[in-house]
Amino acid sequence: MPSSADELTASLPRGMDGPSSASLPGWLQAVVLPGASLLVAFIALVIWQYLPPALGVPKYIIPVPSALVEEMVRMWSQENLLMHIGSTTTMAVIGFALGGLFGAVFGYLLGLSPLWERILSPYILALQIAPKVAFAPLFIMWFGYNAIPKLIVTVLVVFFPILVNVLQSMRTVDRDLVNLARAYSMNGSQIFWKVRFPSSVPNLMAGLRIGATLAVIGVTVGELVGGEVGLGYLITFGEGQANTAMVFDAIFLLTLIGIVMYWLVAFIETRALHYIPKAHV
Repeated sequence: MPSSADELTASLPRGMDGPSSASLPGWLQAVVLPGASLLVAFIALVIWQYLPPALGVPKYIIPVPSALVEEMVRMWSQENLLMHIGSTTTMAVIGFALGGLFGAVFGYLLGLSPLWERILSPYILALQIAPKVAFAPLFIMWFGYNAIPKLIVTVLVVFFPILVNVLQSMRTVDRDLVNLARAYSMNGSQIFWKVRFPSSVPNLMAGLRIGATLAVIGVTVGELVGGEVGLGYLITFGEGQANTAMVFDAIFLLTLIGIVMYWLVAFIETRALHYIPKAHV
């Protein structure tokens, strides 16, 4: 009978101590896994291209991929697609930056002041529960049909996940480390920058990854409700024209923007948290 965890692991048949992909060489994983993903996408596109027509589904209900490409080319040449992409991307990035900044600052301030956290927590909870998209018509009535309403909605959507993540990380800082810092006569500012802030960075980056995807949702809501430019506006315009291909293309581009923003935040997180070992599962 194995006398230790290592002997027990060694006694297991190959492949039972972890996923089979872990036994593949690194270069082979770099080829096989993306190749498998591309194969799945190719099969899905082929089915999408030929199955709806075979079932008699009209193109205005489910347009095939070739029709989406044709519509994308038309939008680029006739609908000034680049301007709409630029507007949505700019608002998403600005709203994400402002929402992330405000969420982090308020999270740290409330984390440093338990009294103010208890006083303000009911209002923070109420604002967090309230559907942010419902504020969009109100902001339009206040500020008009311009970029301000969708920017405010984006900031609100991004703000709360980051606030909650940072606040939670401040609550769970290792008290032994804080006490040790105090034993070395560190003041409050030194304890924050040397103990509390580094401990909170993983949670902060997790909140930023969530916020990066939510930023696109916030901008889209603002453009759907009262925008005159942007991909959300194109969705509304395509709906009014019964142009399903335009709606599909706009949704695809919005998804692409969200993916790129998420990857950029994940890349920054990898560089910022390079000292944290990765779990191999």
